[in-house]
Amino acid sequence: MLNAIRRLHTARQSLPKTIKAILNEKVPGETTVSINGWIRSVRSQKNVSFANVNDGSNLKGIQAILNSDQAKSLTTGASVKLTGQLVPSPGQEQQHELKVDQVEVLGESDSTYPLQKKRHTMEYLREIGHLRSRGNTGAAVLRLRNSAVLGFQRFFEQADCANVHTPIITSHDCEGGGEVFKILPASTYTTQQSSSAMAPSEFFKKPVYLTVSGQLHAEILASSMGRVYTLGPVFRAEESQTSRHLAEFWMMEAELAFIDRLDQLLDFTEECLVSATKYVLEHSKEDLEFFNRWTDKSLLERLNKTVTKPFVRMTYTEAIEVLQRAHDAGKVKFEFPVKWGSSLQSEHERYLATQHCQHPVFVTNYPAHLKPFYMRADHVQDPSKQTVGCFDLLIPSIGELIGGSMREERYDILHQKMIDSEMDVEEYKWYLDLRRYGSVPHGGYGLGLERYMLWITGLESVRDVVPMPRHVGSCRY
Repeated sequence: MLNAIRRLHTARQSLPKTIKAILNEKVPGETTVSINGWIRSVRSQKNVSFANVNDGSNLKGIQAILNSDQAKSLTTGASVKLTGQLVPSPGQEQQHELKVDQVEVLGESDSTYPLQKKRHTMEYLREIGHLRSRGNTGAAVLRLRNSAVLGFQRFFEQADCANVHTPIITSHDCEGGGEVFKILPASTYTTQQSSSAMAPSEFFKKPVYLTVSGQLHAEILASSMGRVYTLGPVFRAEESQTSRHLAEFWMMEAELAFIDRLDQLLDFTEECLVSATKYVLEHSKEDLEFFNRWTDKSLLERLNKTVTKPFVRMTYTEAIEVLQRAHDAGKVKFEFPVKWGSSLQSEHERYLATQHCQHPVFVTNYPAHLKPFYMRADHVQDPSKQTVGCFDLLIPSIGELIGGSMREERYDILHQKMIDSEMDVEEYKWYLDLRRYGSVPHGGYGLGLERYMLWITGLESVRDVVPMPRHVGSCRY
């Protein structure tokens, strides 16, 4: 064990230090340091030149001070290694700067480099997705995304949830919406197939798809591990061009065994979101301040309110009453009608969270016919208004962020719901088996990571918070 720790320490010491580490660790003027990074800008004066160098480890990078000869070889976008003395900076933008003694250009960049020292539109940056993470916005998004994932992982670790990996290739459509990508061998699309080419149905012996959710598989694992979570890509073949939808996005899903009330699940979900947001606030101040300045001037106030004020809770029936009163009073005019039994549209969700509550709000107990088969049926007095123990968490300006439910753990009821939904019961025999062999009350939820990123950045489109967006009509790189 001691030798392993020593090897790890040696490996870390052999790597070049990041700009962030150098600024945090080094005492100015004591030692010579070397930094690696990309040139963001070069500004030359008569006797001295200034270069901003960034390696992605922090927002501002570091300012390098060079003479005119040293600066001649530097161009925007070039990768460099600069060696010199870390010294106090007389400027207000940074505390320390690098007084350069030696310049090594690792990779040149010519005059066609598309990122310059100016603000670019988000639309323009999407056109150069392979380079946008070299700009302030793109890099800050990635650091915040990393911070958010670490925050969620820390919460789940402290809650004794095991991290599990559910499959990406699946034989079922969890949500039942049919918006799945079917997987076929490449030979299916070859115009001239050889006689030995495998028919598409032969590889798995059945139709298979890219997963839309890891939930059903997570239920398998929760039935033995108790509490589990998974974070991975999911895929929806939705022909939507809205700012909230992608064909490929990342979903964080949790399943908890031995809970038997919806409010337990709501408490856990709220604590999860608050804990992760606190982590981001504590560990990513610089990037949050950047977005608070340039994207949403109420961002920090809103996030701090999120972690200090309890979330609002209302039933679907109460939400319908709120929407109807607002419409009747002339406060808002909805495109889609509001009545009990109808789906809440995006405009309804935004009104509830943004205008009525002005805070995250749980809407619970939706009509059963609006929700998938696996959600637990509520005990109701009026069978014509059957509801299920579920929730959507709506957040201001965005709408739905998290969806979850208690799962139907009663074999007979689940079996009948599958028959009523005209499902292939034999195909889901394994799912019913979980209710035959030691079934327990349980529940879970899923959070779309990209929508959470909209919440903590103030950006308006999910295409700007994922490294390489895939949506209808577009799959670059």
